[in-house]
Amino acid sequence: MRYSDLIESSRTPPREASAADLVKQVSEQTQRLIRQELALARLEITDKAKHAGIGAGMLAGAGFVAFLGVGTLVAMLVLLLAQALDAWLAALIVAVLLLAVAGLMAVMGKGQLQRAAPAAPEQTIESLKADVEEVRAHAQT
Repeated sequence: MRYSDLIESSRTPPREASAADLVKQVSEQTQRLIRQELALARLEITDKAKHAGIGAGMLAGAGFVAFLGVGTLVAMLVLLLAQALDAWLAALIVAVLLLAVAGLMAVMGKGQLQRAAPAAPEQTIESLKADVEEVRAHAQT
């Protein structure tokens, strides 16, 4: 609902309304408009949160099914190697390969986390400090 619609719907003819009445009407209409906008925002956020929750659940389900698929592929790889080698040796080779990939990912992940620390936005803080100094310099002039 637009502000102008609220004014039109509850307008008293100008000849009959005093300035105090007009100020009161504007105040009431503004409060009503704010309440309606807040209610609309609440409904919109609730709807978006519902869809986000459903989407997150579906993504988690997809991740679990993908995890099962990767496990099946690993089992297939072990069975394939077991055709040429003993089964225990095929499983050992696949396990060593998987652990090597996990180790490489852990090292790369640690490097990324170190690049992210500290979490404070350092450039923004420096920029704000410079802005404060600029304001102080102009205020003293």
